[in-house]
Amino acid sequence: MQIGVVFPQTEMPADPGAVRSYVDGVAEAGFAHILAYDHVVGADPSVHSPWRGPYDVNTPFLEPFVLYGFVAAISSLELATGIIILPQRQTVLAAKQAATLDVLCGGRFRLGVGIGWNAVEYEALGEDFHTRGRRLEEQVELMRRLWTEPSLSFPGRYHKVTGAGIKPLPIQRPIPVWMGARADRRGLERVGRMADGWIPLTEPGPELDAALAVIHKAAAGAGRDPASIGVEGRMAVTHGDPQRIQADADAWRQAGATHLSLNTMRGGLEGVEGHLSALQAAANVLDVRR
Repeated sequence: MQIGVVFPQTEMPADPGAVRSYVDGVAEAGFAHILAYDHVVGADPSVHSPWRGPYDVNTPFLEPFVLYGFVAAISSLELATGIIILPQRQTVLAAKQAATLDVLCGGRFRLGVGIGWNAVEYEALGEDFHTRGRRLEEQVELMRRLWTEPSLSFPGRYHKVTGAGIKPLPIQRPIPVWMGARADRRGLERVGRMADGWIPLTEPGPELDAALAVIHKAAAGAGRDPASIGVEGRMAVTHGDPQRIQADADAWRQAGATHLSLNTMRGGLEGVEGHLSALQAAANVLDVRR
C-alpha cells in the first residue's frame, strides 16, 4: 500500500515558499505522493442562505493543475488529484493540461475526477449541473483518445472534435484516471466500468465492502479485471494517537487499499510546520520508507 498525503488546501498560506517547504518536508519524511482537492470558486453564504457546504467563498484553494506545475519543478513525488471536478471544465483543455503536467512530472501523475456537488460552481463556470454524470463518462472517453492518438475525430453527444489532437502527448498513454464516488450505485458502477482506481468517501467497514462489491461486479460485466482497480483511502492523523494511526492504516490495507493519503486538515494545526510535524509522527508510526 503506497502512502502519501493530502495537500492541506484550506489551511495552506498563499505563498510559494510555504508550498515549497511543505513539499520538501513531505518528501523528506518518505511519503510517496501528494493528493490535492479542487474547487474553483466558493459560494458566498450571505447570498446562498442557508449554506450547508463544507467550503465557501472564504476557503482558499490553489488550482491543482497550476499547483502541480510548480510542484513538478521542485519534487519527484507522485501527483494525484482527488478530485478534479471534470464536468465543470472544458474537456479538451483539461486533457491538454493533464498531458502537459504528465510530461513535466515525468509520468508521475494520476488524474482523479468526479462530478462534484456544488451547483453554484457549475453556474459560475458556465456548465450544466444536471448532466454532469453523463458528461463525465464521455469526457473520460474523449480524454483517453486525446492522450493516445495524434489526431482524432469524435462526434459525441456533448463534444465534437474534428481532425484535431494535442501535442505533446503525455508520457503515460493514457494517464490513469481515478474516480471519486459516493456509495450510490450509478457512480460506483461507473468506477467499475471506466476507472483505473476509486477514491471512496467512506471508511473501511460494511459500507465500503458493499461498494467494492458493486464496483467489482460492474468491472467484471464490462470485461475488466476487478483486481486491476486501485483504491485510494484517506485517514486523519491530527489526533496524534500512534495506536489509532496504525489501526486505521491496517484497516485500509485489509480493505484492499492500494494507496492511502494522510489528512492533516481540520485538526487545529498551525502553519506548515504544524502539518509537517503531524505527518512526520505518522510516518514514524507507519514506517513509510519501507
